[in-house]
Amino acid sequence: MKKTKTAERASAAKAGNKRKTVEEYLAALPDPARSRLQELREAIQSVMPPGASEVISYGIPAFKARRVLVWYAAFSKHCSLFPTAAVLAAFKDGLHGFTVSKGTVQFPFDKPLPVSLIKKLVKVRVAQEK
Repeated sequence: MKKTKTAERASAAKAGNKRKTVEEYLAALPDPARSRLQELREAIQSVMPPGASEVISYGIPAFKARRVLVWYAAFSKHCSLFPTAAVLAAFKDGLHGFTVSKGTVQFPFDKPLPVSLIKKLVKVRVAQEK
């Protein structure tokens, strides 16, 4: 039986809730999810402010300064970045070709990760918190 999107999210979130650290979360992922999420993690980390830390929040990895700035997660066919709805609204014209919901953008595993776009999204989110 094919899992529905809701079932995929629920199973990923359920598995994530068991993880206490980002390293445990990553170690539990199969490839290509693990390698793609690591690539996403590195892009996010490269534009985080000094002193930002990684945490597990809502069962998925996140980067936090005074409060959580962005979340990111892996699913069966994509990884997602959760930079808030306001950030995605500011970039709505630059997100064509990606699945976007209120506060999430999905990056499918069968396409190259748009590292420069990810860095721009995260920079805007970081600037909102200054």
